[in-house]
Amino acid sequence: MSKPDTTARATVSVDTRQPSTRQPSTSSSAGTALPAVTAPADPGPVGDARRRRIDGLLRRSPLQPVFRALTARRLAVLAYHGIDDPAGFAAQMERLVRTATPVSLARLQSCVRERRPLPPRSVLVTFDDGDRSVLTHGLPVLTRLGIPAAAFAVTELIDTDRPFWWSEAAHLAAHGGTARALAGCPPQAVVGRLKQISDAERRRSLQELRDSARTQAPRRPQLTASDLGRLRSAGVEIGNHTHTHPCLDRCADSTGHQEVAEAHRLLSRWLGEAPTAFAYPNGNRDQRTEALLGELGYRLGFLFNHRHDALLPPDPLRINRLRVNSDTTPDRFDTILSGLHPAVHRIRGGC
Repeated sequence: MSKPDTTARATVSVDTRQPSTRQPSTSSSAGTALPAVTAPADPGPVGDARRRRIDGLLRRSPLQPVFRALTARRLAVLAYHGIDDPAGFAAQMERLVRTATPVSLARLQSCVRERRPLPPRSVLVTFDDGDRSVLTHGLPVLTRLGIPAAAFAVTELIDTDRPFWWSEAAHLAAHGGTARALAGCPPQAVVGRLKQISDAERRRSLQELRDSARTQAPRRPQLTASDLGRLRSAGVEIGNHTHTHPCLDRCADSTGHQEVAEAHRLLSRWLGEAPTAFAYPNGNRDQRTEALLGELGYRLGFLFNHRHDALLPPDPLRINRLRVNSDTTPDRFDTILSGLHPAVHRIRGGC
């Protein structure tokens, strides 16, 4: 994995999922002080307003142009999931075409193969899971602006109306579902807990949640195989995100192999050729998966670690990505692109 481009010493709390009560330092390696700000302990409208103020402080900080200048020589791979805010997503993409150089998955593969760096300020837009909103809300914007992208599909869900397992688990836990492995776990922490236990135990726990919940999770339309072809024809390349979206480092050897190989087989059949890019579910990679990707002919593998990478990534199967949502505020979106937000996130202990 490539090292981060730079670091800062300012400890401004911007990720309210990990609130801090200590007083942070205000010095920085760039010699510019940032105001000490702590995140609110409670979510809600007050917390949202505080986060927006923090994002604004970072965006107006003297460090922002410094980081932006440094990351001109870095690759930004944006990792979205679904598009909950179509207007916000459109504004973000319009910002990209004004300030950056959108590149395709194929161009990145070509540069890696030829050992030739991408141009400055290159940005690759990616989507994990294959949410249908990528087709309904994302594709019109990408097509209008001429932005290439990549979508990584969970093949078990194609041509179905099944919910994503994490959405299902959250719903079941909120409606009385219980499981032995989740004893003492509050409903809002269930998904996080399921990602930490073994994959076999996760599957058993999901079934226990289904058996005990008062109501089952609502169905939701997923992409179809023909939708994948439509996306691909319109410039959204399709990659492998496993068959059922387990955390691969929690899987037994045979399960991990099957997850990657079955998704590879199905995508090859649906697309007419084998996929060559892979995104690790939840960002959890392991050496077994990397070895299998090499055997299957994959050229690129993507993490989920909120970091920039080099314009010529040193490890093509461990390419860094930046976490972003369609409802990310304009201030935070700018500091994510500049690298300031990821640097602060790492200083606060984020991966």
